Amino acid sequence: MTEKAKILLVDDRQENLLALEAILSALDQTLVRAHSGEEALKALLSDDFAVILLDVQMPGMDGFETAAHIKRREKTRDIPIIFLTAINHGPHHTFRGYAAGAVDYISKPFDPWVLRAKVAVFVDLYKKNCQLREQAALLRGRIDAGAGENRAGDMLGELFARLGSLEESADDLAKQVEMSDDPALAATANGVLGKIARLRAALDALVPAPAGHPGPAAETRPPAPPAARRPPEA
Repeated sequence: MTEKAKILLVDDRQENLLALEAILSALDQTLVRAHSGEEALKALLSDDFAVILLDVQMPGMDGFETAAHIKRREKTRDIPIIFLTAINHGPHHTFRGYAAGAVDYISKPFDPWVLRAKVAVFVDLYKKNCQLREQAALLRGRIDAGAGENRAGDMLGELFARLGSLEESADDLAKQVEMSDDPALAATANGVLGKIARLRAALDALVPAPAGHPGPAAETRPPAPPAARRPPEA
């Protein structure tokens, strides 16, 4: 069973946290509350999160300042942040959110279906990254341990099978991102797809094919997934 991803909800108002939980409960992931920027930073010290939903208007440390602290930490700088705000101050305010490192900036009241869909994609990307790290660690461990030739062959076969399954799900993810027309999601998805391609190349390099023969890996693996559409250049 795949381990649940953690989603950090940051808002100083209890009713807003309850509303977010109601919207995201259908994703069946672990929802973690934080009532302030300080509490959010403390939670990030001990847990890994797939995405952060961060309220902009909070007493003390506001959302922009909290995001700045998150992006300064090496461990947390790559966690996607979705800003939520009840106040729309126009393009300048939105730009400030993106400048602080947000992948999205949503004004309240927002469409719960849209928010849930956006969060679901980031959760899926997070899980793909976790799978890639596990496969890469397994591969490195087997190589470093210097396993016997037969056992190494069995392990490579298992790794190719797992990677093939991951590539198929990544293909589905790329199609979802393509349909969403969201540059931020496309940029994040491209990073995951790039890691999958590099892991595929590393595995292929371990199985040299005889001259004039495609090799076992080339015969059995599914085609690599297409890259998600790149975000438009500024």
